[in-house]
Amino acid sequence: MSPRSILAGIGAYLPERVVTNDELARTVDTTDAWIQERTGIQQRHFAAPHETAAFMGTAAARTALADAGAQPSDVDGIILATSTPDQAFPATALRVQAALGVTKGFGFDIAAACAGFVYALSVADSMIKAGQAKGVLVIGSEVYSRILNWADRGTCVLFGDGAGAVFLRAGEGTGTDQGILSTHIHAQGTLGDILYVDGAVGQPDKPGHLVMHGREVFRHAVSRLAEAVEEALAANNLKAADIDWLVPHQANRRIIDAMGRKLGLSTDRVVITVEQHANTSAASVPLALHQAWTDGRIKRGELVLLEALGGGLVWGSALVRM
Repeated sequence: MSPRSILAGIGAYLPERVVTNDELARTVDTTDAWIQERTGIQQRHFAAPHETAAFMGTAAARTALADAGAQPSDVDGIILATSTPDQAFPATALRVQAALGVTKGFGFDIAAACAGFVYALSVADSMIKAGQAKGVLVIGSEVYSRILNWADRGTCVLFGDGAGAVFLRAGEGTGTDQGILSTHIHAQGTLGDILYVDGAVGQPDKPGHLVMHGREVFRHAVSRLAEAVEEALAANNLKAADIDWLVPHQANRRIIDAMGRKLGLSTDRVVITVEQHANTSAASVPLALHQAWTDGRIKRGELVLLEALGGGLVWGSALVRM
């Protein structure tokens, strides 16, 4: 029997600084009521200069390893999802590797915007199933506060910073079928211009700000995420009623509510952190998963559906037996 990827530990890190909607309204043409009505967001965390993607990813990874009862010597690889790396190279994953004291294996970054964690989880799962690794850290770490256009009130109020991580350990997956049951990732490059960052190292004349056409993103988000959810259920011969928890990408409360309704899940079975964290892109799903794991809502043996969509467009889902 091929090994199965067990979510052995979960970790998170949030910057110390908390920024409320009212604080943002002092410098941005907006109000708390405007933000909450359209997104559900009440506050977000913004990174200090020392709280880089590597710094936060390392902190989240340490928590995940501790939760799993694992040591740096148990790590065969690190896959880190980010759209806001500290440097063009080396990969942020390698900065984390060095900080943790991991001395073996591989490390690389994945750039898949808000779906980055699900993409990274899918890659790590495939590597464990192929026997290429027995212990993999999967991290989402973002500092979106550094790529926001503060003159664009429609986008700058939506995002926050943070990091989340899981430690995957190879297991047999017998008995309760614990572990990752399946992952499903997709992309449609023709929709790349509805959500993107205008600039990169290869385009120094660009401002490097996030640009989003919100209505178009919303329209595609609900339909694409629904397709990914249905795909995951069909692949495992399951029904929506079999899902114990939905852990969605935390972009907008209205999108989250729409996904919950499509699955027939009551709001108390959907993990929602967008009001406290805002959209933390690739860190969004693991941060939400960590919160529900540490507060005791999600328990071992329960079936959890993860899903996310981001600029590209890229989207995906993962079905996990905790």
